[in-house]
Amino acid sequence: MRTKFRKRKAYGRLVVPFLSLICFSYFGFHALHGAFGLESATHLEERRIELERDLASLVAKREALEKRVALMSDGSMEADMLDERARYMLNVARKDEVVYFVGKSN
Repeated sequence: MRTKFRKRKAYGRLVVPFLSLICFSYFGFHALHGAFGLESATHLEERRIELERDLASLVAKREALEKRVALMSDGSMEADMLDERARYMLNVARKDEVVYFVGKSN
């Protein structure tokens, strides 16, 4: 009866540790530098601050618009405001008037 014994090769014992090292390196890199990694937290915080700033400006604009709508919606529209907006939008004035537009132009 013949038996055949094979001698184990030296590199055969290094295959599993080498594959494990590659997997750990891949996942470790993406845990730090990936889209949801540790370094992306600073970018997300900066984005949150920027969006909060935009929200504050939009809230201020909305409050100004709501205030103007409240002036018109109580049943008695103020004649001065109506006259001012009509002149501004139509770009007209009487012959004896001098008009100065002050503020931010659109």
